[in-house]
Amino acid sequence: MRRKVTLKDIARELDVSISTVSKALKNSSEIGRDTRDKIQAFARAHNYKPNNIAVSLKNKRTRNIGVIIPDIVHHFFTTVFRGIEKYANSLGYNVIVCVSDESFDKEVINTELLANGSIDGFIIGLSAETQEKQDYTHLKEVTDQGIPVVLFDRVTEEIPCDKVVIDDEAAAMEAVEFLIHSGKKRIAFFTTAHKLGVSEKRGKGYQKALAKHGIPFCEDLVLELPFQFEEEQLSRSFFQKQSFDAVLSVNEIFAIRGMRLASELGYDIPGDISFIGFTDGILSKYATPGLSAIAQHGEEMGETAARMLIDKIENEYDETDAGNYRTEIIQASLVKRAST
Repeated sequence: MRRKVTLKDIARELDVSISTVSKALKNSSEIGRDTRDKIQAFARAHNYKPNNIAVSLKNKRTRNIGVIIPDIVHHFFTTVFRGIEKYANSLGYNVIVCVSDESFDKEVINTELLANGSIDGFIIGLSAETQEKQDYTHLKEVTDQGIPVVLFDRVTEEIPCDKVVIDDEAAAMEAVEFLIHSGKKRIAFFTTAHKLGVSEKRGKGYQKALAKHGIPFCEDLVLELPFQFEEEQLSRSFFQKQSFDAVLSVNEIFAIRGMRLASELGYDIPGDISFIGFTDGILSKYATPGLSAIAQHGEEMGETAARMLIDKIENEYDETDAGNYRTEIIQASLVKRAST
């Protein structure tokens, strides 16, 4: 995506302040004619377009928050949204939600759609494609204009902003160590084919736990699946070719489908194979047997993200003050059910 020229870019190129650029583009008499002409000519030559939401924020607050979530199928994201809405509504803010459907293009479109003067700030969980492409230009443009952003769960260090996460690595370690203490020695790992940040961190935790207990890491026990996969892609051959007695899954959908397939193949759960998945959503609670899960406490994460964003909005967020950015870590917990 071609990067748009911002007020900051013009100010830097012409060695003037952002305030001078802004006033010159509005034909303010406070700025001398020569400077005005130079700034306006530069803006025309580089096809500068004013950011409407930035103008809106200068004039008034909308008391609307824009939320972009990657998926509505996964229960975790709906609980995050519930937490955001509950906290925001309690302070008189409305919430507008868009779904990127794990698509980079949809995430960019949703960002541009909301950045039209209708919101005061963003809460975003990055899509799988955005993380795969590692293209965050659309978010940099938003923060360059002084619009506060909070990233949750799926985050990147490329964007200076507040973030809310769990310690995925530590949570995965806890789960694998629980399986090891339960007598399991051949633990498989179901993960995403897309190199999502959370999947990689959970993979590191999985490997660290094995190493800590002297169990060799075996690549054959790692099953990579497309994020939005068809049932048959979780192949019977993996169960038939590999010998394993437990599974850690990066999400509950992979784990639930794995349990169903294991049952169809005649394995006893948890006698032959134990299962643990991340999220602890409705599927985990009502699966047969119930799925042991790492609770990410999505509602608490959403409430925390909303609090951080509204604090920025109401305290006149300044994108140049990087020292104000912080990362809140929500404590995950292992919920034990019949699958282990």
